[in-house]
Amino acid sequence: MNVLLGIGGSDDSLRALEDTVERAKATGDDLTVAVVENPQADRTPEEVEDRVRTVLAEAGLDADVRRVEGDAGSQLVAIAEDEGFDMIAIGGGETSPMGKINLGSIAQFVLLNSHVSVKLVR
Repeated sequence: MNVLLGIGGSDDSLRALEDTVERAKATGDDLTVAVVENPQADRTPEEVEDRVRTVLAEAGLDADVRRVEGDAGSQLVAIAEDEGFDMIAIGGGETSPMGKINLGSIAQFVLLNSHVSVKLVR
C-alpha cells in the first residue's frame, strides 16, 4: 500500500508517526511523510522533520520525507490524489468529556474532502 502520512507537530500527529512507521515496517507499505505547517502545534516544522527522520532511522525504514507549504489539509488531499496514494494517515481527534471526538481543522478537512481512504490515528 502506498501511504501518505501528514504530520504537523501535534502530539496526535507524533502518535500517527509511530503507528504508521510500525505498520509500514510490518507490512512493507511504501511510506511518504509530508511535514505540514500547523499553527496550533508547539513544534516547528524543522523540529518535526528531525523527529520524523530519527523515528525512521530507528525503525530502519526508508521513506520519502518532504516539507509541504500552504494550506495543510488541501495540500495533503491534493498530493494523495495527484500522486496516486492509497491512503492518507493523520493524527487527530481528542475525546471530549461527553465522549465526542473533537477534530482539528487539518484532520477535519482531510476527512471531509479526501477521495482516498483516510486513517485517523488517535
